[in-house]
Amino acid sequence: MMKTAFILEDTPESQLWLSEVLQQSFPDIQIHAANHIAQALTALNHLSAIDIALIDLSLPDGSGVAVIEWLNRHSPQTICVVASIFDDDSHIFPALRAGAHGYLLKDQPQTAIVQALNGIVTGQPPLSPAIARKLLRHFHEPYVEATAQGALTEREKEVLSIIAKGMTMAETANILGLKRNTVAGYVKEIYRKLNVSSRAEAAITAQRMGLI
Repeated sequence: MMKTAFILEDTPESQLWLSEVLQQSFPDIQIHAANHIAQALTALNHLSAIDIALIDLSLPDGSGVAVIEWLNRHSPQTICVVASIFDDDSHIFPALRAGAHGYLLKDQPQTAIVQALNGIVTGQPPLSPAIARKLLRHFHEPYVEATAQGALTEREKEVLSIIAKGMTMAETANILGLKRNTVAGYVKEIYRKLNVSSRAEAAITAQRMGLI
């Protein structure tokens, strides 16, 4: 039974909206809130028995992942649910690895969020449909990645491993003793072979391929 909730959200309108969602889902729930990470950690240190936490990821003083990690260590009974506008791999997977039990997109109707939270009582993970589909695709990707890894040349793997660490094109060219335009050509070919369209996606794929 959900008795106590915590909301981490820096926008007053969204904080109110999430409070309404929680009250509709669990009518008698007591709600605490914070609008940045430092405030959240101070408050959580003085609270006990938080049953559910709705955590935004993009906050003025950092990522809400830090609070998810804190709750996972210090309050493992708390059900941590991300409430975010971001649906990309670079937000989803770090949050889930940190211990989030669910991931809801705030662009859904309020009724859909309420329904997802109600499902917690019967053991259903609170996931927006778009997030569930992305997770399913993720677990089918290793087969594609294995094929793609075999398709990459050794030089392309070298380039991928370097740009995945955050190096610029110029820095990568300097490290490998190549021209910047040559590196740009390799990157274009890597993106094509891996079927990705951003550096963040390439970095996640490189990690799963064991290149970093």
